[in-house]
Amino acid sequence: MPVPSAATFARLADLIAIPDAADRPTRSVVEAFTGKELATVPVGTAQDAKDAIARARVAQKEWAKRPVTERAAIFHRYRDLVLENRDALMDMAQAETGKSRAAAQEEVLDISMTARHYARVAPKLLRPRRISGMLPGLTKTVVRYQPKGVVGVISPWNYPMTLAVSDAVAALLAGNAVVLKPDSQTPYCALACVDLLYQAGLPRDLFAVVPGPGSVVGTALVENTEYLMFTGSSATGQLLAEQAGRRLIGFSAELGGKNPMIVTAGANLREVTDAAVRACYSNSGQLCISIERIYVEESIAPEFTRLFGERVRNMKLGAGYDFGIEMGSLVSEAQVKAVSSHVDDAVVKGATVVAGGKARPDLGPLFYEPTVLTGVPEDAECYRDETFGPLVSIYPVADVDEAIERANDTEYGLNASVWAGTKAEGEAIAARIHAGTVNVDEGYAPAWGSTGAPMGGMGVSGVGRRHGDDGLIKYTEPQTIATTRILNLGGPRGLSPKVWAKIMPPFVKALQWIPGR
Repeated sequence: MPVPSAATFARLADLIAIPDAADRPTRSVVEAFTGKELATVPVGTAQDAKDAIARARVAQKEWAKRPVTERAAIFHRYRDLVLENRDALMDMAQAETGKSRAAAQEEVLDISMTARHYARVAPKLLRPRRISGMLPGLTKTVVRYQPKGVVGVISPWNYPMTLAVSDAVAALLAGNAVVLKPDSQTPYCALACVDLLYQAGLPRDLFAVVPGPGSVVGTALVENTEYLMFTGSSATGQLLAEQAGRRLIGFSAELGGKNPMIVTAGANLREVTDAAVRACYSNSGQLCISIERIYVEESIAPEFTRLFGERVRNMKLGAGYDFGIEMGSLVSEAQVKAVSSHVDDAVVKGATVVAGGKARPDLGPLFYEPTVLTGVPEDAECYRDETFGPLVSIYPVADVDEAIERANDTEYGLNASVWAGTKAEGEAIAARIHAGTVNVDEGYAPAWGSTGAPMGGMGVSGVGRRHGDDGLIKYTEPQTIATTRILNLGGPRGLSPKVWAKIMPPFVKALQWIPGR
């Protein structure tokens, strides 16, 4: 049976960092496909979070003493365990979120790829780095990377495995401890992944999971940790950034997006159509980097709209723990209402429904059809606001310049997709788009999956970057150690300050001829 067993939920519940969890108030966790209760989860308090942080701080001091190669070995084992347990992880992801099997597999593969990448590069990135000193020969300067301490991670419900664990992988490899507040709708996804980390050899107090309300547990994290990583809405991100700023602690966030796709007259429309389905409706559109706006040159807009609309109308929508279904359900009634509101508002104001446009309670309580709109007016809610669901609008444009201008006409700047007649043309367009990642001839996966490259948003779409070198170094405090040798800057003993002052300017000027200075 694909739905995780009661014994599985009970075993994972024992991993929650709340000592007297059995005596606490609980919250139901339901199967998104059916609305049936899967399990309950204890509701943590601010004190629970503080206690977990205190235990993590003790564990972190010992963890930081371990050689980086020893830390990395744990994550190499973790990578293998994730792949070995991929079916059980995908079952849990589908049960709690209602996503399709393919979207669940994306999470599992991403965790494995991220763990592999950082386990491989962390020893080199964290190695003390010798740089040219102030006065070559007289000074030696080394940059070391000290861990921040305890990192707080607040993860969302839409990708509750990879966004709970992948950021933590980098923080842990950098020598930190982590306290995680998973979303209340999807706590067991996080626990299933953390369980494998413990099996790989990670000390339990080093990575603690404390479920509970964001206003309580999340606030305790931002008030008591040394760094906060958040994935969620732009509005919540702005509030957390203010709180982090008051304490002068590091803060990084991936936030919302109203992501555009540009299709030029030279593009292969059948290829675009198939890719656009992935780009727009993966995880039922509940993906920060999914496409919600498509700008198509006027000469091909009717044909593209016909092909895309036909493809979307024929998508297989339903509940199932196998790969035969293209799109699953939404995660909550609130999401269904949000999508319905955007569609209904646009239609009332003059938009045309090309495909979809209605909820499907016959399939389950949280299903909504993949939807395509045209003729969306500027006063419609979905014109500028993020829907975060299976709703996409098509806009004909006169030329590429107009497409770029309209793509950039937003406060967001997370991801974009470009389709043109040639790769070179697509890359030239991509360079003009105001977004942290741009995919040429795909929707989102290549940029996201390039774990060696930074990923994040411009504008209100985020602060800082995950992935790449930045995704690990941000969890450290770079420390410069400069050692003076032979003589100090006061000059040789017995030499008058006046003579030494005359010697120094030509000496400093001569430094320009030394390579690297």
